[in-house]
Amino acid sequence: MLKFSRILTVITILILSACASNKEVAEPRRYKEPRFNEQAPIELLVSKVNITSEFSPSFTRPYVEHLFPISLERAARIWATDRLEAADFSANRTADFIIKDASVTEREEKAQDLFHKDSLKYRATLSVVLRVTDANGSTAQTSIEAWRELGIPADTQIDQKEKYWNEMLQKLMADFNAKMQENIEQYLNMYVKNSTAIFEY
Repeated sequence: MLKFSRILTVITILILSACASNKEVAEPRRYKEPRFNEQAPIELLVSKVNITSEFSPSFTRPYVEHLFPISLERAARIWATDRLEAADFSANRTADFIIKDASVTEREEKAQDLFHKDSLKYRATLSVVLRVTDANGSTAQTSIEAWRELGIPADTQIDQKEKYWNEMLQKLMADFNAKMQENIEQYLNMYVKNSTAIFEY
């Protein structure tokens, strides 16, 4: 009887292990996070790059950023990790990448006639500040606010909504990537390693 109990226990453990493995395989990540590590990092003449967020999702409509498969805040953190690099560990300067806003709003619009469907309008806003501070407290910074809008039929199913949302996020981050690099080269070029950018003011 004791031998039978041991065999039953082993079988049960094997079944539970198989269920866990199947669940991991059956639920892969549906959307890839946006990555920017194929581009050369922006080497800043600072000893450290701090990435922080002052944005807190409200979880109440019209704000819907928490419903996105990949949040805009997460995408901004990934951008900073991939693109910003501390390149002077002896410097008395640090860089702070601060996420101010990473919200998405949803607004319903009624159709003007019977032949058109009601629609949902989304607006995604990403606002960040990149600040360089030295040991004396002197600072230099650049900021950017990037936004993108999307309109879809109000009866769109959730799986299709997620697809549209993800496409919206990917395009917004591509715009943000280009504009942020431009801003750094223009306004913080003195803190970029080997920078040859010259701007007239």
